[in-house]
Amino acid sequence: MGPVVDLVPSSAIFPTQAEVVVIGGGIIGVATALSLAQRGIQVVLLEKGTVAAEQSSRNWGWCRRAGRDLRELPLIEQSLRMWEGMNQLVGRETGFRREGILYTSRTEAQRDRHQRWCDEARQYDIHSEMLSAAQTAARLPGLNQAIAGGMWTPLDGRAEPQKAAPAMAMYAMALGVNIQQHCAVRTIERAAGRVSHVVTEHGAVACQSVVVAGGVWSRLLLQGMGITLPQLKVLSTVMRTRPVNCEIAPCVSFGGVAMRKRLDGGLTIASSALNTADITPDSLRFLKAFFPAFWQERKALQLRLGQRFVEEALHWRPGQADKVSLYERIRVLDPQIDPAVLKQILINLQQWLPALGNVQVAQSWGGMIDTMPDAIPVISGAPTVPGLFIATGFSGHGFGIAPAAGQLMADLVIGSKPIVDPTAFRMARFSDGEKIAAQHWL
Repeated sequence: MGPVVDLVPSSAIFPTQAEVVVIGGGIIGVATALSLAQRGIQVVLLEKGTVAAEQSSRNWGWCRRAGRDLRELPLIEQSLRMWEGMNQLVGRETGFRREGILYTSRTEAQRDRHQRWCDEARQYDIHSEMLSAAQTAARLPGLNQAIAGGMWTPLDGRAEPQKAAPAMAMYAMALGVNIQQHCAVRTIERAAGRVSHVVTEHGAVACQSVVVAGGVWSRLLLQGMGITLPQLKVLSTVMRTRPVNCEIAPCVSFGGVAMRKRLDGGLTIASSALNTADITPDSLRFLKAFFPAFWQERKALQLRLGQRFVEEALHWRPGQADKVSLYERIRVLDPQIDPAVLKQILINLQQWLPALGNVQVAQSWGGMIDTMPDAIPVISGAPTVPGLFIATGFSGHGFGIAPAAGQLMADLVIGSKPIVDPTAFRMARFSDGEKIAAQHWL
C-alpha cells in the first residue's frame, strides 16, 4: 500500500466539454492544469484513481538541480523559483524548503565527475561547490565512512510528495479546473484528423486539445492512437521512518542510500543504486533504444523476470470506448517491493550513519518511474495528431521539475512563448535521426 496522500474532492458536476482535457492527476498533470487555469483556459482533469496516488506521492521529495542532465537545467531553475512561492500561491503547505542537497563523493574518480558537472553547470548560473572530505563530514554528524569530498548545492530543496500535488490541485479547482477522479479515459477520439473528444467510463468530454500526462500509463494511452512512445517502467523502493533525532538538514545521497528530512520529523529513505526493472514485452520491444542506458546503469538496476511479463503480455492493451478498460481494473498501480531491497537500504544507512541504524520504519512502498531512453522527458505536441500533447517520461525527475514543466506544457498547448526552449523535450527526437543518449554525472 502506498503512502497516505492528502485528499482532493472531485468536482460535483461531470463535464461534457472543455477547451483542454488533461489526462492524469499526478503532479505533472496538475501543474499543467493549474498553469492553463491561471490563463483563463477551461480545463478538465481526468484521473482513473485519485490525485497523486501513484509516483507523484511515492517519490523521494527532492527538488534538485544537483547532478541533473544539462538539458533539464533551465527547466529546473525555473521550477525552483516557482517552488519558492508555491505555499503562498496555493494557500496550503507543500512542504517546500531550501535546505540544500549534498552528494558525497565516495572516490576520487567520483569527485572528479562531480567537479566536471559543477564546471558544466556554471554556464546555467548554477553554482554548486565541491567540498573537501573534512567539509563534507562537518555537514554530516556521525559519518562513519571515508570519503573524498562532496558536491554541495545549497539552494536546492525538498517538498512533501503526499501534500504538494493535492495542494496544487485544490488551488486549480479554485481557479475553475474541473477534476474528476475514479474517471478513467478509455480512448482519445479524432475528427478530421484532429483531437475532438475523450471517452471516459462515465461519458464523453468534447475538447480542442488533450494533454497526456499519465506517467507509466502514457505509453498505453498513446498506443491506442497508433503512436509509439519508447517508455519503460522502473520500480523504486522508498520508506519513511518515525520521528528521529537527526541533525542533518540537507537531502543527502551516499550512493547506496539517500535520505531526506520530513516535516513530520521522520526521514524518507531510498536508494538510487537498488532499483528494479521487471522484464516485460515492452522491454524486448525497446531493447535497442534502452540498451545504452541499461548498460550505463547496470550496477544500479536489477532485472526481474516474473509474473509481470505474463500480465502485461496478456492484459495490457489500449482501451476501447465501449468496454471496461485496464485503467478501470487497476485504479492505482501499487507494485510489490522486494523485502531484501528494504533490508539492504537500512544496512547501507547503518554503515554510513550508525546512529540511525535502529530507526523505526513506519511504512514502505514501491513506485513506478516512467523512464525514457535518454532519461529526459517528453514535453511536446504529438507530431502526427493536431491537438494532442504529451508530458511524460520524466525518468524520476518529475516531482522537482513539475511546476515549470506544467507551465511549458501549457505554453505549447496555447501557443504562447515557452518558458524555456522545448527543443530537447520534443517527441520527434526519437524519429528525426537525433542520437539518443543519457548524460550520466553522479
